[in-house]
Amino acid sequence: MQLLLRLLFVFVPALLFSQKQITLEDIWVNGTFQAKGVPGFNFQKDGVHYTRLSGAVIEQYDLRTGEKSGVIFDAATVPTAAPGWKGVFDGYSFSGDESKILLKVNSEPIYRWSTKADFFVFDSKTKKITALHEGSKQRYATFSPDGSKVAFVVENDLYFKDLTSGQTLQLTHDGKTNQIINGASDWVYEEEFELIRAFEWSTDGSKIAFLRFDESAVPEMTMEMYRGGAYPELVTFKYPKVGEQNAVVTAWIYDLNTRKTIQVNTGAAPDDYLPRIVWTPQNKLCLTWMNRHQNHLKLLLADSGTGNCTVLLEEKNKYYIDLHNVTFLADGSGFVWPSEKSGFNHLYKHDMAGKEVAALTKGNWDVTSFYGVDERNGLLYFQAAAETPMRRELYSVKLNGKSLKKISKEKGFQSAQFSSTFDYYVNTFSTLNSPPRYVVRDRKGKEVRALEQNAAVAHKQSEYGTVPVEFFNFKTSEQVSLNGWMIKPNAPQFQNQKLPLLMFVYGGPGSQQVTDAWKGANYWWFQMLAQQGYVVACVDNRGTGGRGEEFKKMTYQQLGKLETQDQIEAARYLGTLPFVDPARVGIFGWSYGGYMSSLCLLKGRDVFKSAIAVAPVTNWKWYDTIYTERYMRTNKENPDGYEQNSPINFADLLKGNYLLVHGLADDNVHFQHTAEMANALIAKNKQFDTMIYPNRNHGIGGGNAKIHLYTLMTNFLNEKLKGEAKGTVRP
Repeated sequence: MQLLLRLLFVFVPALLFSQKQITLEDIWVNGTFQAKGVPGFNFQKDGVHYTRLSGAVIEQYDLRTGEKSGVIFDAATVPTAAPGWKGVFDGYSFSGDESKILLKVNSEPIYRWSTKADFFVFDSKTKKITALHEGSKQRYATFSPDGSKVAFVVENDLYFKDLTSGQTLQLTHDGKTNQIINGASDWVYEEEFELIRAFEWSTDGSKIAFLRFDESAVPEMTMEMYRGGAYPELVTFKYPKVGEQNAVVTAWIYDLNTRKTIQVNTGAAPDDYLPRIVWTPQNKLCLTWMNRHQNHLKLLLADSGTGNCTVLLEEKNKYYIDLHNVTFLADGSGFVWPSEKSGFNHLYKHDMAGKEVAALTKGNWDVTSFYGVDERNGLLYFQAAAETPMRRELYSVKLNGKSLKKISKEKGFQSAQFSSTFDYYVNTFSTLNSPPRYVVRDRKGKEVRALEQNAAVAHKQSEYGTVPVEFFNFKTSEQVSLNGWMIKPNAPQFQNQKLPLLMFVYGGPGSQQVTDAWKGANYWWFQMLAQQGYVVACVDNRGTGGRGEEFKKMTYQQLGKLETQDQIEAARYLGTLPFVDPARVGIFGWSYGGYMSSLCLLKGRDVFKSAIAVAPVTNWKWYDTIYTERYMRTNKENPDGYEQNSPINFADLLKGNYLLVHGLADDNVHFQHTAEMANALIAKNKQFDTMIYPNRNHGIGGGNAKIHLYTLMTNFLNEKLKGEAKGTVRP
């Protein structure tokens, strides 16, 4: 009897806690746990209808009911089509009056956001489809405000087509690959300023403003692509690294009536930036100017006839200024501008002379997204981290800064996409433990209907016995309060044991990982590791977002220093917990996170046993100008900052296990970083593990790359942190 009781004591808890095992195949191949998303809504101008693409048909739906209310375009029923039209397309956009549609065919990616394609124009009145341009693919085809013309870029030159006459006019003639770009941005503007299309129609459609990039003097980067040929294919593009020559950017205005082009007199030096162009309702061009250090910003108003500029607004900062968009009010009364001048990011209204009229938001919290202005009702809508840095709420406020109202209901991470009239919005919200839900709400936040609840994913959480992710907070030795989350195994076999710990890190300027928001596929990998007896934790170090300007910018000119100190102290704190084995602590990060995991393993050699670094920066001098100089200035100006915070300089400190991973076709953080890090480790006779992914970019995706990578990382952790034999997990 005593033996039976002992057996029951051992096996019954195991039965009670039995659960289905999460596998890498389920995460990365089978899509077992994939949450359903709701695609971005193409709202129509009436504010209650939206359209979506279904095969070769553009369907119309009522946002309030979800019912299909019509067909806007059906490729199969088009009576007259241009040569080259094959009845399939992968994107579309409407003219202002929605009578014409630009159909995007055979889209081809260029860099992170940019694409080129063949475009066709469908006229709903004539029912005809015509090709926009014959020959090379086009970029950024955009209707004029009245829909009578389309501007676009081909082979680095700017064109527009008059849809009435069918005439195409080439506005620039000096475009040349890796030398001159007209109307499109270069690699570094696209990546760091998120400027892709570098031209804008004036409000009345009589002019086109565009940026010209002269990148002739910018050094080139070459990547090798391996596609089975006798020799690798070379891909060469302009990439300005720290301290090197940027493209010289100038602004121009083309007048459709006079057919003349004038240069805007911005007064910009060759090293200055012009990262935004927008027209005011009064037909003046507004340019955002920033110096190369990005701590001085001006909004310039250009006269479209002379090109002469006046300063509308000016800001300076002892650190740097985050780039924002200016929003001009249609009634001509002024504009809305975000600023951190109070120490937190808030919204301000200015008149057209640049004078501040009202602080629309205020307090010791950050506005994190600005959704726009409903001028008809005198309201603007935004997202904020007002209650805690780890959550996001939705708010409205009047244009005089009064009557601030929270319109979101549930606690968690809230975001919104508003209809064109602001009468309705699609509300996306999730928590750390619940997948995204999508709901249509009215302007007051009242639910109209549910779009997607992701109940199937919630059921999978129950079926696979996922462990609730818990928030925690601790204070460092310098009395800095840091936020974190943690997953603790709860299976009986792991009770009363000291378990290995994996820390996940990103840690870059203004970023956040410790938020009450769903973490996607990594959530399931972390849960899989918890099932196998790992504790998984994440801490937001100093320099991250949601806590005001000083917390975010205190890492200025010393990227990596305070962040690494905080992660090392977080590991030490976690190692004091009764269920964590302080001798088996690992850390994993990607991109900036890979940079951080590398530094932590080296500078925290007595704390971290193992580290995984995917696509890491290993020396800031090899990264791009705009990002790096914003936070670090140049190597020449700040030699100590570069010397003391680049992992490559600390290769001799390697004591633990290091897995270094990179894609050979990474156009962002070049493979050079990993190659040079490997050289430094070899020079110090330090053993390490490495994996390269040919033809893969910064995201290392496609062709089983993801499951291959996560299998590699899981095996590495099992071997180095748990002491299991090599190859314990196989795809």
